[in-house]
Amino acid sequence: MTIRILPEVTVLFILLFGRLGAMVMLLPTLGEQAVPVRFRLALALVLTLIFYPIVSTTLPQGLQDNTPALLAALGREVLIGLALGLVARLALSVAQIAGTAVAANIGLSFAQSVDPTMGQQGAIIASFLSVTGLTLVFVTDLHHVAIAGIAESYRMFPPGGALPIADFRDAALMAVAESFKLGIQIAAPFLLFGLVFNLGLGVLQKLMPQLQVFFLAMPVSIGVGLILFALLIGTMTTTYVEHVRMVLMRFIGP
Repeated sequence: MTIRILPEVTVLFILLFGRLGAMVMLLPTLGEQAVPVRFRLALALVLTLIFYPIVSTTLPQGLQDNTPALLAALGREVLIGLALGLVARLALSVAQIAGTAVAANIGLSFAQSVDPTMGQQGAIIASFLSVTGLTLVFVTDLHHVAIAGIAESYRMFPPGGALPIADFRDAALMAVAESFKLGIQIAAPFLLFGLVFNLGLGVLQKLMPQLQVFFLAMPVSIGVGLILFALLIGTMTTTYVEHVRMVLMRFIGP
């Protein structure tokens, strides 16, 4: 049996894969550095096959005989996928921001480990929060919302239209601002602890200059900080998961 794939079907598949592949490579939970590249590529191909019957009618038609128009349409789809994936990743960098702030205030900023979600070294508290948050995203089935957001992106940014550069710029700025705001809010108890603890050490050093404050402060700061971290870890992760839910729901729209 000979199976012939029509040229227009191949062109539509490539256009669909351009956006989906770019988004899968950058989306949180689906595009993490810990996930093998081959798995992400296979996932993008599977999503393209699933979405093809639904989305193919919205793609530009008749591009198989117009190579410049095809390349322009493919480049636009790839740029949209990269922009959406990058905005989502910026919005979900809360764990790294909060973990770095927590580690700096309890004296563990020198403890570095490889963060599997970022593919580089970071504070061990930030790595722990990132991995825990990623696990909770899958446990709460928020990755299903991410997949739904991929499909809804074709309604928000229909193929063939103008590239919404201004919208992506505003979304990126808002994502960065919200990430820093929420990261500092999550780490606020530790910022307060660090301020009060260091102020008390300064007063103690003035009252007893002969006391080696540094050797006394470091183990106390780490010990109390870890106890505080254990007491607040539930609230911190719950806040993070709710933030992830809110960000991903924006991709679905009303």
